[in-house]
Amino acid sequence: MTFGIVFLVLIIDQLVKIWIKTNFAFNDPSVPLIGDWFHLNFVENQGMAFGTQLGGGMWGKLTLSIFRVIAIGAIIYYILKQIKKPEVKLEFLIVSGLVLAGAAGNLFDSMFYDFIFRDYFDPCISYNQIEGSGIYAECTYYGYSEMVEVRHRGFLFGNVVDMFQFRMTWPSWIPWLGGSEVFPAIWNVADFAISCGVILVLLRQKIYFPKEQEKEKEA
Repeated sequence: MTFGIVFLVLIIDQLVKIWIKTNFAFNDPSVPLIGDWFHLNFVENQGMAFGTQLGGGMWGKLTLSIFRVIAIGAIIYYILKQIKKPEVKLEFLIVSGLVLAGAAGNLFDSMFYDFIFRDYFDPCISYNQIEGSGIYAECTYYGYSEMVEVRHRGFLFGNVVDMFQFRMTWPSWIPWLGGSEVFPAIWNVADFAISCGVILVLLRQKIYFPKEQEKEKEA
């Protein structure tokens, strides 16, 4: 059941990403999905969930990808241990599966998308450029050519595809936040799965870890 959920989320995540990658181009206008507050907006990033990065350059990206591999291995090991416990709740296993699926979905992009979408690489697009890489490509802007530094490509270096964006702003009467975007990040199905899993663990930890809660009370 748990790994069935993982597989399902992974399939949905990758189908959406592949559809976006093959039907949208950089700088295409966003497409409203629900009113004017929820849009489809294709971007790529070199980081993790919601575009968060772990340092910059080749080593930052490589470190992030290796961290993902280790984290996924640890989560799988943890889930397998929990499955053997008779008292474990199915809901908790499913929630853990959501986190695993999300992490694996974004890792898949970094591992294989530079090979799957080899012909889609455009060195003149901002998310494919990175200072200090030492790898140069020629770009032409308005008839003027220049050499730009582009990111490393290959296994563990691929960009993550994002597409969903909330277009909501805080009411102007709210101090400090008024007029700013409620949630500016652009995200994908994998990010959503990770967020749901983490939030549920935080909200329902007393149910998922009853023994730990009892030990704290006794102490």
